Amino acid sequence: MDAELKDKIPPHNLDAEQATLGALLLNWKAVGDVVTYLRSDNFYDQRNQIIYSAMMNLFTQGVTGDLLTIIDDLTKNGNLEKAGGVGYVSSLTNTVPTSANVDYYAKIVLDQSTRRNLITLASEIKASSFDETKESRKILEDAEQKIFKLTDTNQSAQVYAMNEIVPKTITLIDQRYKNKNALSGIPSGITQLDNMTSGFQNSEMVIVGARPSMGKTALALSMMQHIAIENHIPCGFFSLEMAAEQIGQRLLSQVARIRSTKLRSGMLKLDDFQKLQDAGGACYDAPLWIVDTPNMKLLDLRAVARRMRVNHKVKIIFIDYIGLITSENEEAPVYEQQSAISKSLKSLARELNIPIVVLCQVARTAEGNEPNLSELRGSGSIEQDADMVIFIHGERGKQKSEEEYNPVQDRKLIVAKQRNGPIGDVDVVFISDYTKFENKSVEH
Repeated sequence: MDAELKDKIPPHNLDAEQATLGALLLNWKAVGDVVTYLRSDNFYDQRNQIIYSAMMNLFTQGVTGDLLTIIDDLTKNGNLEKAGGVGYVSSLTNTVPTSANVDYYAKIVLDQSTRRNLITLASEIKASSFDETKESRKILEDAEQKIFKLTDTNQSAQVYAMNEIVPKTITLIDQRYKNKNALSGIPSGITQLDNMTSGFQNSEMVIVGARPSMGKTALALSMMQHIAIENHIPCGFFSLEMAAEQIGQRLLSQVARIRSTKLRSGMLKLDDFQKLQDAGGACYDAPLWIVDTPNMKLLDLRAVARRMRVNHKVKIIFIDYIGLITSENEEAPVYEQQSAISKSLKSLARELNIPIVVLCQVARTAEGNEPNLSELRGSGSIEQDADMVIFIHGERGKQKSEEEYNPVQDRKLIVAKQRNGPIGDVDVVFISDYTKFENKSVEH
C-alpha cells in the first residue's frame, strides 16, 4: 500500500475484529470477560460494530449467542443487511481456528481503537491551538482531561464472584485482627483519627477547617511528615500561602525537634546541627513534592495534580488552602466561584482516585466556640461536596511571661462529617516549639 495513502487510513485490524467475533461465537462464555473492556465503537468496520452490539444485546438479556440467535436479533432490529447479511455473519467462525485466543484478539481491537482516538484527539488539539479565542491553559486542561478519560475508558473492569471476595475479605479482617494498625486508607499519624476513619480513602475530598492561626498548615505538615517522611508514601502539597523554603524549614523543625525560632534566628547549639543533619537526610529522601504558587488558577492546579499523579505516583494531595485558589470566572460572585472550585476538587479526587485533603478557613464568628459545618467560609457547597470534614478547636496559647510559657497545648480534632464512618472528637496536642500536632498519649 502506498505510504501516503496508508497515513490517511485510520489504524485498524479487520482480521483481529473478525477473529474476536468468531471466537465469541465459538465460545459464548468468553463474552463475560471481553465485555468488561471492549465496546462496539472500538470496532472499525461498521458491520462488526453492529454484530458486536447484537452480541451485547443478547448477553444483557441472558440469551446464549450463536449464529441463529445473532442473525435473529439482527433481523428483528432491521440490521441484518447492515451487518453484511447472513453470509458475512456465518463466515466469522471460519476466520478463527480456536476460541482460546479471544482475549488476545480483543486487545488488538482495543489497541487499534485507542490509536484512532489519539489521532482524533490530536486533530482536535491542533484545531483548538489555532483558535485564538481560546486560552492556551484551557486548551491544555481540556487535552489532559480527554487523555485521562481515554485512559480510564481503556481500563478493564474487574468482576469478582463472591467465592473470590469472601476469602479475601476474611483474610483482610484476620490481618486487621493481628495488626491493629492495619488501615484501608492513607494513615494520618493521628492514631485515634485513623481508628475512626481507617485512614484517608481514595477518591475522597477531606476538608480540614479552623479559624485563622489555629494550626491548619501545622496539622497538614504533621500528617505529611508521617505519610511521606516516615512511611515513604508519595505525597503532593500545594502551598498557596507559604514559600517552599518555609515549608522545608517547618518540616525540619518537626523532624529534628528543634524550636522553629532557633532555625529562624540561627541561634543553634552544637548538638542541634547533628539533629538537623539527620532530619535533613530523612526529608531529602522523602517522596514529597511541593508547589508554592500563590493565588494559583484552578485549571493550573488540576493540571499539575495530574502530572504529579502520573509522573510521581502520588497517593495523596494536600492543598493549603481553598480560599487562595483563583477561579477562572472571576466575574462571578464569590459564592459561585467557591462552589465551582469545591466541586472541581471533588471531581479531581475521583478522577485521580486518591484522597485530596483541602484546608479551609472557618468564619471568625466561630471564635471561642466549637466550629460547625455552617461556618465553613466561602460556600455551602464545600460542606456538601466533602466526604469528610475535620475541625481544629482549642484555645490559643497565651504567653504572659517566660516562666508561664507552655509549648504543649491541648487541641481537639472534631470529625463533624464522615460519609462512611462515625463522627466525634479526637484529643491531640499542639507543640508550638515545632508547630507540630501529635497524639495526646505521646510523652513530650
